[in-house]
Amino acid sequence: MDKIKKEFPYLSIAILPSIYLAYIWNKLPEKAPMHMQLNGEVDRWGNKSELLFMIFILTGFMYLLLLFLPKIDPKKNIQNMGKKFDSLRLIITVFLSVLAIYILYSIQNPNTKPTLLFPLVGLLIAFSGNYMKTIKPNYFMGIRTPWTLENEEVWKKTHLLGGKLWFIGGILMTLTFFLEPQLQFYTFMSIVVVISIIPIVYSYLEFKKQK
Repeated sequence: MDKIKKEFPYLSIAILPSIYLAYIWNKLPEKAPMHMQLNGEVDRWGNKSELLFMIFILTGFMYLLLLFLPKIDPKKNIQNMGKKFDSLRLIITVFLSVLAIYILYSIQNPNTKPTLLFPLVGLLIAFSGNYMKTIKPNYFMGIRTPWTLENEEVWKKTHLLGGKLWFIGGILMTLTFFLEPQLQFYTFMSIVVVISIIPIVYSYLEFKKQK
């Protein structure tokens, strides 16, 4: 019973997009946009039944993955994170549900421009960066390079730096809301490259330094 009570908030948030989809189902066109270009122009259409699969992947599958992740971690370090992992899991669940609802709303209202997509991702990265320093060495989450997995000290230092970069980068991504769609995309991708490559290079240099 205690486990059910603990899971209730996560499950409630995860099924919100499905409830919203059921509510607007009859209002959706039979052919729904499935992919858009940078300027918001649709370049692939599909049957609205494909939305069921999309919602399951975004919310249902990710909910189950995060639920069982601590149990399949061979080192049990994720499980040892305790409430910190629960907080991170809640953030990810909320983000994915909001993202799914926003996508459905955009399909229902074709005039909606996808300008909120990158800022939403930015918020997730910023929040994740704030929790990155608390992630213990594992094979599923965090900056998993051969050098961080080999040396726990390298893992700690890399995630300390990576957390700061992700937080700053996530805030900058959020601010791309004020840019034109094409410039927004290129700015977003540039930030992704920077906050991804720097921790990888740093982990290698720190590993060599430790040796």
